[in-house]
Amino acid sequence: MTSHGTKRKRSNEASGSGAKRPDNSSQELTTDLIMKQTKDVIKNIKQKIAVQDSTDLKAYIIDQISNMDMMNKSNTNRKKVTIGIFGRSGEGKSSLLNAVLGERYLLPPGSSGACTAITTQVEGNLSDSNYTAEIEFISKEEWDSQLRDLLSDLSDKTEDKNDDMTKIAIEKITALYGANAFKKTLEELKKDAKSAKIDELLLMEKMPISHSNSVNFAKEISKFIQHSRSNPGNWYWPIVKSVAIKIPNPLLEHIVFVDIPGTGDCNKTRDSLWKSKLGECSVVWIVSAINRGTTDEDPWEILKHCVYYMTQAGECKSINFIFTKTDDIDPEEYIRNEWPSEEEKPNKDLKTACIRKRNICSKETVTESFENSKLKKKMILNIFTVSTRAFFDKTLCLEHSDTEIPKLQDVLKNLNNSINKDLARDYVNEAKGILSLIKSVQSETGNVVQTGVHNKLEQNLCKALEKLGWQFDMLCCVLEKCLSDGVEESERLCLTSACSIISPNLPHGKGGFHKILKALCKNDGYHWSNAWGIDLDLNMALAQHMHKNIEEEFDSIFPVHCKTGKSVQEQIEKFSIIQSDTEHPRASMFYHIDNFIKREEIKLKRKLKREVIERKNEISLSITNMIKDAMVPYYAKAAHFHGTGSMKKMQNTLTEAIENLKHDMFKQAKAEVLRKFRDLEQHIKDTLEYGLQRAILLLSETDKIKLDVLEDIKELENILQQLCD
Repeated sequence: MTSHGTKRKRSNEASGSGAKRPDNSSQELTTDLIMKQTKDVIKNIKQKIAVQDSTDLKAYIIDQISNMDMMNKSNTNRKKVTIGIFGRSGEGKSSLLNAVLGERYLLPPGSSGACTAITTQVEGNLSDSNYTAEIEFISKEEWDSQLRDLLSDLSDKTEDKNDDMTKIAIEKITALYGANAFKKTLEELKKDAKSAKIDELLLMEKMPISHSNSVNFAKEISKFIQHSRSNPGNWYWPIVKSVAIKIPNPLLEHIVFVDIPGTGDCNKTRDSLWKSKLGECSVVWIVSAINRGTTDEDPWEILKHCVYYMTQAGECKSINFIFTKTDDIDPEEYIRNEWPSEEEKPNKDLKTACIRKRNICSKETVTESFENSKLKKKMILNIFTVSTRAFFDKTLCLEHSDTEIPKLQDVLKNLNNSINKDLARDYVNEAKGILSLIKSVQSETGNVVQTGVHNKLEQNLCKALEKLGWQFDMLCCVLEKCLSDGVEESERLCLTSACSIISPNLPHGKGGFHKILKALCKNDGYHWSNAWGIDLDLNMALAQHMHKNIEEEFDSIFPVHCKTGKSVQEQIEKFSIIQSDTEHPRASMFYHIDNFIKREEIKLKRKLKREVIERKNEISLSITNMIKDAMVPYYAKAAHFHGTGSMKKMQNTLTEAIENLKHDMFKQAKAEVLRKFRDLEQHIKDTLEYGLQRAILLLSETDKIKLDVLEDIKELENILQQLCD
C-alpha cells in the first residue's frame, strides 16, 4: 500500500552500522520501502551486536529486535477496522460485499426470516490464497431445549397464539428436517434420518471449510447461512451460532466486515454475540434498497436500538448509508411521478438521467433526516448510491463511476493505507528507540551524570503519576454525582419503565403477548419481535435513567472521535516524564535519552489506548449487566409459568422483583461502575509506572555497546519526518 505522495529526500549517506542503501531520491516512499529500509538498519545492527561480549543490555536489545520481527510477521498484532453492516434481507447486502470485493458470486444472497439472526464475519486471509470459513454451532443442550420450545409454540392452538413465534418455529424445523417436519412430534424428529447429521455437527462445536476455488467455497457455506423454501431440509442455520469467513483479498488487509442481524432470536448466545460485535464497530454501513430507502424506518429503528452499544459502550465513529439497486427504475414512471415540475425533462439517456436524479434526491432526504436526529452528535454521515448489477454488467446504461462501487473500494483502500502508515511509523519508532538506547549508554561523562539524570526521571515519574491521580479523582467525582442522580431517578421511575415492556399497549390486532413475554424471560430480559417490529429489552429499560444521567459526562470522559479536554485518552497522551523543553544537540547523551524514553512512552500509550476502549465498554455495560444479574433468577421463575393466567403471573413476578430489588440493585450498579473506573485508573498507572521504571533501569546500565549508530538514527528520523509530512 502506498503512503500518499511521500518522497524520499535523504542523500546517500554512509551508515554507522555499515548498511549500504541505494539512492532512492526519486522513488516514492511507500510503506513497504519504509519497512525494508528499517529492517535493513536493524538487521545490520543485530549482526554487529551479535559479535560483542554478552551483557544484560545486549540480551535485551536482541530480544527487542526479535519482538519487532514478530510484530511485523504476526497478523494478530495488526490493527483492524470493524465495519458493521445493517439491513433487512433482500436489500442487497451480500451483492454489495461481493461487488466491493470484486467477486460476483462469492457470498450467497441472504434469506428472509429467522436465519438472518446469524452473525457473519468476513475478513482477509493473509496467510494463503484459500477461501476459508469457521462455522461455530450452538451446544447440543441448547438446541434440544430450543427444539422443545419450538414444538411447544407450534402446539399452541389458542386464539391469542403468537404468529411470530409460530412462523419462526416452522422455519427452523423445516430448514433442518424438511417439508412438513413441523407437524412431527419430538420423538419422531429424533428418529428422523437427518437427526444423526444434526447431532454430529452440534458435537463438533466448530467446523472448518477451505477451498482454493471461490465457487466451490460459496456452494459449501450456503447450507449454513441460507434457507431454501423450495428445497427444505439440510439447511443448518438454526444450529449455527456464527460464521467467520476469510478470503484472499487485499482490500481486507486490515478490515473486518460483520453482518449485524436485523432480527432477534430466542437465543441467549446469538443475542450476546451480536451485541459484543457492535461494540467493536468503528464504522457502520446501513444498506437499504433505494426504492424504499428514503421512507423505510427499519434501518433507522435497528440503528436507534444499537447506537448505545456502538457509541457509549463502543467506538463507532461514522455511518455510511448505502442505497442499493439504483439501476432498478422505470424512467417513464419516475418522470411522471417524481421529476420536479420546474426542471426540464431529459431528452436523451433517459434512464441514466433518472437514476442520477433519484440518487441526488435520496441523498438529500437522508442527509436531512440525519441532521434532525440525535445521531448527528455521535457520528459522521456519508451516503452512497450503488448498483452492483451495473458494476458487473457493462452492458447496462450506467458508467462505472455511477455505480459508486469504486468509491466504496477507495474508502477501504484509504483505511488500509492509513493503517499501514501507522504500522510503519510504529515500526520505525521502535527501531529508533532501540538505537537511542544504545547511544544513551555510550556516555563518556561518567556514572555520576548518568545517575543524576536517572534520579531526575524517577522524580518526574512520581510527579506525573500523582498528577494523573488528581485528574482521575476529579473525573470520578463528576461520574459519582451523575450516577447518584441516576440511582435516585431509577428508584422512582423503574416500575413505570418496566411496565412499558412487560405490560405494553398492544398494537391493534396483535395477540400472543404471553409468548413474547415468555421469550423475553427465557432470554434473560431481551426479545426482538419481528412480526410486531418492536424491540423489548427490560434490562435496558431499567438502566435507562442511569445511562441518561451519565451520558453527557461519560461521552466527554470517553469520547469516540473528538477531544473534550478531560477525556481519559487525553490524560494519557499528556503524561510524560520528560519535563524539559530544552532541545539537545543530536550528539548529546540527553538527546538520545529523551528519544528512548519517548519511544517507551509511545509504546505504553499505544497499548493503553486499545485497553481503555475495551474497559470503557465494560464500564458502560456494567449498569445493564448488574441489573440483568439481579433479575436473572426472576426471569427463570417467570419463564416456568404456563397455562391459563400465565401472563399475569409472569408480569406480577417481574414487577414484584423490581419493587423488592430497586433499593439495592441500582446502588450496586453505581458501585460497580465506580469500581471499574478506579480499576481502569490503577491499571493505567501500573502500566505506565512499571514500563517507565524498566526503561529508566535500562538507562542505568554500565555496560557499553561499542557501535556507532548516529547515522542510522538520522536515517530513521528522516523517514519519520516524511511520514508526518
